[in-house]
Amino acid sequence: MAEPEWMQEVRALVGKEYGRVYAWDPVNAPMIRQWCELMGTEVPTDEAGKVLAPPAMLQVWCMEGPVPNNYPPGSTTENPYEALKLIEAQGFASVVAVNSELSFERYVREGEKLYYTTRLDSVGEQKTTGLGTGYFVTLIMSYFSIAAAGGQDEKVGELLFRVFKFRPANPVKPAAKADAAAAPKAIPRSAPGISDDTRFFWDGARAGKLLIQRCKGCGTLRHPPGPVCPHCHSFDWDTVEASGLGTVYSFVVMHYPEVPPFEYPNPVGLIELDEGTRLVAQIVGAKSGDIQIGQRVKVEFNAFNDGELVLPQFRPVAP
Repeated sequence: MAEPEWMQEVRALVGKEYGRVYAWDPVNAPMIRQWCELMGTEVPTDEAGKVLAPPAMLQVWCMEGPVPNNYPPGSTTENPYEALKLIEAQGFASVVAVNSELSFERYVREGEKLYYTTRLDSVGEQKTTGLGTGYFVTLIMSYFSIAAAGGQDEKVGELLFRVFKFRPANPVKPAAKADAAAAPKAIPRSAPGISDDTRFFWDGARAGKLLIQRCKGCGTLRHPPGPVCPHCHSFDWDTVEASGLGTVYSFVVMHYPEVPPFEYPNPVGLIELDEGTRLVAQIVGAKSGDIQIGQRVKVEFNAFNDGELVLPQFRPVAP
């Protein structure tokens, strides 16, 4: 099948090398430690005790941070994804997944400064799948350690990035009256896992009560519920009904991926109750941009899944 003329412009870019993208910071122990803590692994060191970066961190060092395209001074202003932009402009804008493969020449060490360059490796022939028709595009990012004055920069690793850009297959359905019986059912909210330790909390929610577990031995309140007091190790406990008032201790706003049946943006707060315990719950009745740390909130109990599920949620209130 003959390719369209616009694809010639895309294929002319194959093999093109794009300029350097520098790391904001040298390889450093604090970032390595935090990454290792999150991954549950030990900080690697060499025989002399010098801190090494886990190989899987290679891509992290040259990321731009929370502000898109905010790269350090001296980084290229070229767009290494220009082939993708050209393909998207022809209607192949969908992505189902990406393939990312890291390979390593050696460990990078504390104090090294890195950069990477990008090369458009290939653009495949047009493929038709069950999802639609499109093109596989492969880019290679090569990572280098900057040498001291007069030295030669050393390649330390490589990232292969492959993406399938496609035009979705949208079969046209014949015009006909919608079959109500075939209409998709509303997706229910996932029910919480309920055990003997947590049953009281969900029973309380159905009754419109926010119940907190209390140790009979020392009076400590605890949440999430558990079988043993973490302070005095007593197995004896009862519950106390919270006032439902508290403050936003912390929060996040979920934007993507959008998972039914939730509405987005979806603010989720860590709420510190006036009684002293904290719990995670959705924040309702407020725009995500208006939520603030320390904001006063009050619990309300809302039913889902045709009334089968009742959840405590929190709504901002006046100070």
